[in-house]
Amino acid sequence: MMRRSSCLKLQVDIEFPEPRVMAHAVTTLEQGGVIAYPTDTNYGMGCGILDKQAIARVCRLRNLDESHLLSLLLPDLSDIARYAVVDSDSYRILKRRLPGAYTFILRATPEVPRIFQSKRMTVGIRIPDHPVTLALARIYKKPMVSTSTKMGDRMLISAADIAENMGHDLDMILDAGTIAGRDSSVVDLSGPYPVVIREGAGDVRWVSV
Repeated sequence: MMRRSSCLKLQVDIEFPEPRVMAHAVTTLEQGGVIAYPTDTNYGMGCGILDKQAIARVCRLRNLDESHLLSLLLPDLSDIARYAVVDSDSYRILKRRLPGAYTFILRATPEVPRIFQSKRMTVGIRIPDHPVTLALARIYKKPMVSTSTKMGDRMLISAADIAENMGHDLDMILDAGTIAGRDSSVVDLSGPYPVVIREGAGDVRWVSV
């Protein structure tokens, strides 16, 4: 039996996010909340990277085990160097492709909490090309957890769908209508050359095979 949704749903303009709505979302994050939000690929959900209880809720909602690598959602390219080791070749790629529908895997710096690091000491970085997500990240001014709103392999594509399946353990959903998108493309930049880990919404034809 589906548990009743108790989270707040707020309509948000996908081109010009209302300051009042964004301020409410940021306050929820600052209070240790978990929110769902639109991205350039699908709906994502996240929380602050230092909120252990909120991170545990995200993992529980997605039924993720400890081996799953969570990504950091950052507001801008200039923030990446604090959390990831970026050489000149990687920087050129990031500058060309971000914001965009990619998750880039890079070597982690000591600033990254252990829960976000793989056994290879890498971290996933995400800067979506979506006005709502970018506004949220820039106002919050701190990294967020980023993962997609999925039930198993099924993508939840609307606020109603998310509320029905995850609303019992979410604090807020920023409702931007239906987003029937794909996962981000995952490209590993932690080695000597780029490697496509997952082909998704972002064009990966630029990666040499």
